[in-house]
Amino acid sequence: MPIVWIIVGLLVLFALLLLTKAIKIVPEYQRLVVFRLGRLHATRGPGLVVLIPFIDRGVIVDLREFYLEIPRQDSITKDNAAIAIDFIMYYKVFDAATSVIGVSNFAGAATNIAATTLRAVVGDISLDDVLAKRDEINSLLRVKLDEVTERWGVKVTNVEIREISPPPLVQEAMTRQMSAERTRRAVGRATGRHPPCGGLLERPEQDLRGREHGRREDDAPAVPRHVEAGGRVAVVEGRGPDGALGPGGHVHGARGGGVHERVERGRQLRIASAALPARRVPEPRRPSRCTGTRS
Repeated sequence: MPIVWIIVGLLVLFALLLLTKAIKIVPEYQRLVVFRLGRLHATRGPGLVVLIPFIDRGVIVDLREFYLEIPRQDSITKDNAAIAIDFIMYYKVFDAATSVIGVSNFAGAATNIAATTLRAVVGDISLDDVLAKRDEINSLLRVKLDEVTERWGVKVTNVEIREISPPPLVQEAMTRQMSAERTRRAVGRATGRHPPCGGLLERPEQDLRGREHGRREDDAPAVPRHVEAGGRVAVVEGRGPDGALGPGGHVHGARGGGVHERVERGRQLRIASAALPARRVPEPRRPSRCTGTRS
């Protein structure tokens, strides 16, 4: 009797082992790739999947999105500047069977292909573009990596550059440039001149033309006049009613601006202008080409 019970117990254990080998419950985010006698048979799931024990073998594949951190890679730009870049790659499996039979270690293969692709992409771009056009580099890396990983049944969904480390000399130059830009802006705010070059370049010439126009009006000799009630114009310049100089020093011209009065005024203006010393017009100060301020 004890031997019979032992045999029954062994049969029960064997049956439980067969059940665990034959029955699989596959979640929604996974698929089961079934190999029958070593050959690819089918992709099953999600739900309850029944296998033939010792004949079928199942490999579980996760369809969720994962990320892979690519370590810092030293690259050389188009203008021979050495920089270090590290980024993150997001990927997901879209073909479970191909991802199993296409590559044995996707993480290692993706890390190496990402490093070589990064060097190839950065080698065709200058340092300024690498620092300024991250989005374009991300898109270019994603397209190139997706072309390689597609044959493995994996799709690269996104690539994000995490850090770019330029050479120390370039960092010092960028710091100096930033400091100079801040100083220039502070000086512009303090003096009331706001760069960049725009309307400030024309202001010195306009100011000069305005000053010259005012100076010409100031240089013209004023002719004192007094308009009487009857409309007569008396010119204070020392002539009598007949046009000759009188003893009182006053000239009473014709009513409303006669011919003799206009001729006399023109002659007096020419004499006064010739008597004045010639004034030198200062040269306009040229504006700066970059900031728009006067040099």
